Amino acid sequence: MSHSILVVDDEVRLADVLAAALEDLGFRATAVHSARAALGELEQARFDLVLTDLRLPVMDGRELLREVRSRWPEVPVIIITAFAAVRDAVDLVKEGAFDYIAKPFEIDDVSATIRRALRLADVVRDNERLRSELEGRYSFDTLVGNSASFRRVIEQVTEVCETKATVLLNGESGTGKELVAKAIHFNSPRRDKPFVVVNCAAIPEPLLESELFGHVKGAFTGALANRTGRFAAADGGTLFLDEIGDMPLPIQAKLLRVIQERSFEPVGATRTQTVDVRLVAATHKDMRQAVDKGSFREDLFYRLNVFPIVLPPLRDRADDVPLLATHFLAELAEGMGKRASGFSPAALAAMTAYDWPGNIRELHNCIERAVIVAKAPTIDAGDLPQDLFNATRRGDRDSLPRDLDAELERIERDFILEALRRSDGVQVRAAKLLGIAERSLWHRIKKLGIRLGRAIAD
Repeated sequence: MSHSILVVDDEVRLADVLAAALEDLGFRATAVHSARAALGELEQARFDLVLTDLRLPVMDGRELLREVRSRWPEVPVIIITAFAAVRDAVDLVKEGAFDYIAKPFEIDDVSATIRRALRLADVVRDNERLRSELEGRYSFDTLVGNSASFRRVIEQVTEVCETKATVLLNGESGTGKELVAKAIHFNSPRRDKPFVVVNCAAIPEPLLESELFGHVKGAFTGALANRTGRFAAADGGTLFLDEIGDMPLPIQAKLLRVIQERSFEPVGATRTQTVDVRLVAATHKDMRQAVDKGSFREDLFYRLNVFPIVLPPLRDRADDVPLLATHFLAELAEGMGKRASGFSPAALAAMTAYDWPGNIRELHNCIERAVIVAKAPTIDAGDLPQDLFNATRRGDRDSLPRDLDAELERIERDFILEALRRSDGVQVRAAKLLGIAERSLWHRIKKLGIRLGRAIAD
């Protein structure tokens, strides 16, 4: 899409000719003849750049610049000035103008300056968007769940994220250990520094030491150049050691030294490097049992186990399944560009009754498949994988609820309460999160007897 430019000049003919020339160059240009008119246009429509003459009646280009920088700081301003006033224009650049163009000018010079300003503005805008997405993606809101066991996880993350403490995450495969590690990092003072991941089980033992600590050229056969290790790459930030329970014993000894002394030597090097790295480790193994068997160093375990967090399996947080399913549905439907407004009661009942041996990862894959195959906006039981119906249901209860109406009402209540909490009680936003009309949400709130107030109550 072409960029939109606002041209401001009290010489009507010059403004109109300049706007027409910019249109010929592929821009969308609007010409106005006073600073007040320019502010009016900016209030009504979005512009990517303002190109203004310095000498304007009533409110001049300097005042317009200040107003634009104050109200629309993301919009670059280019000043057009007579050659005699170039010194004024230089001062304006110091005050926030992107650049200036001296009269008389060639349209090619104007075009080149505009394109430079737009390129920089686009980069800044993209960086802000990516930063916003990153912060949103790893905020506590992405740790979805209302069960008592998962609320405890969120409480622990809140307690530890602002500290420098080493964290050990323990939980079955697929329970979201990396997501929790990222939430800890991106809500900590280290959020602007690197978050580096190493899967200790995925890297062969002969390569793991070099991967973690780096190596110098000629340290071993095939070491053709110096290599920076993950510890050095994570300096100032967080290093996430996934599947730490699979780390070979010789590497464990070197890791212990790094934790104790905050220093290490790359493979083949004689000089010591110091690092400031926060460690978050994760494993699906029983680490105390591994220590007893001699497969994991006891001293390293105690160094890692400063702040342990246990992530519950999804089968132990069945109440969270509808909330997670809705979260994944919104995320995946948007990514695929498909309309998906929710789940049928039968689909929710099937997902809630299933044991989810693959935990959150399996649920995510299930919803992804359902979004792909669904023909209607509402995901039905037939859109779900057959495994959900063939597998053995939750062991401690019957495969079917004793009171289906009560079970569905409980699920519906949980959905609505969570949506209201996330939207701070604003029903329009809650209805949008649930994919239903505001009037429909109002009727359901009334039917379920949900009390609205400062604290959403059952």
